Amino acid sequence: MEDKRNIQIIEWEHLDKKKFYVFGVAMTMMIRVSVYPFTLIRTRLQVQKGKSLYHGTFDAFIKILRADGITGLYRGFLVNTFTLISGQCYVTTYELTRKFVADYSQSNTVKSLVAGGSASLVAQSITVPIDVVSQHLMMQRKGEKMGRFQVRGIPEGQGVVAFGQTKDIIRQILRADGLRGFYRGYVASLLTYIPNSAVWWPFYHFYAEQLSYLCPKECPHIVFQAVSGPLAAATASILTNPMDVIRTRVQVEGKNSIILTFRQLMAEEGPWGLMKGLSARIISATPSTIVIVVGYESLKKLSLRPELVDSRHW
Repeated sequence: MEDKRNIQIIEWEHLDKKKFYVFGVAMTMMIRVSVYPFTLIRTRLQVQKGKSLYHGTFDAFIKILRADGITGLYRGFLVNTFTLISGQCYVTTYELTRKFVADYSQSNTVKSLVAGGSASLVAQSITVPIDVVSQHLMMQRKGEKMGRFQVRGIPEGQGVVAFGQTKDIIRQILRADGLRGFYRGYVASLLTYIPNSAVWWPFYHFYAEQLSYLCPKECPHIVFQAVSGPLAAATASILTNPMDVIRTRVQVEGKNSIILTFRQLMAEEGPWGLMKGLSARIISATPSTIVIVVGYESLKKLSLRPELVDSRHW
């Protein structure tokens, strides 16, 4: 009899693709709604000089809530929802790459590493223009300017950014930088997210495997996976946060050089500046990763081809 501690990975060829995409879009939207406020807070913390506006994640949360209400935590959210497209491209690329790499290596670590990096490359190529616009919208504060651009005439009490304000930001980016402006920070994004994704997947499977041996055989696999996700996310966040800070500054402040941005950050704030926003990143990553992992693994189980359901042990 098969050892139930052996966590079986559902591969691309095992899935009913129609179910996989329909359930996947719904799941991704719910996750984005839950974690977006912390993404906004992280962006503001990373862009501010020192502690000029906020003294930390909780302080930023309270000040934004007081100034703009709950809708202030969702500035730029409507634009950000377009990244649903990149999300589906990400999972498709990940699963197809795993299938391709399996022809050359049966090592799960190798498959996860290559597939995670490849999926991030494809997703970032779609996401960066959306991120650039969304981040500038995140930086809008009543009566104050944090980024390069200022939306004209934000009505008092209006928190959710309308598409009219999005158009205003797009026009300002085009005037200032042309089409290249929408890919500002593209290289920095690749240097941030490709390693993050490439590291996350192997650590995720590693932690799940180790936990499966530490826990009783009767413990459901989804429990190992739910714990492994945040552990992998925290590991990847610590390793890649310095590049994430630089990426955010390049995109929001309109800088042209990763190296010059790094030097300026070091001169102004020292090595500690490279860890700015890390707590917000981990705080946002922990619940979101639990939801992502449980959702994604459940999604794959729900999308499993009917003839394979009875052959799996969860």
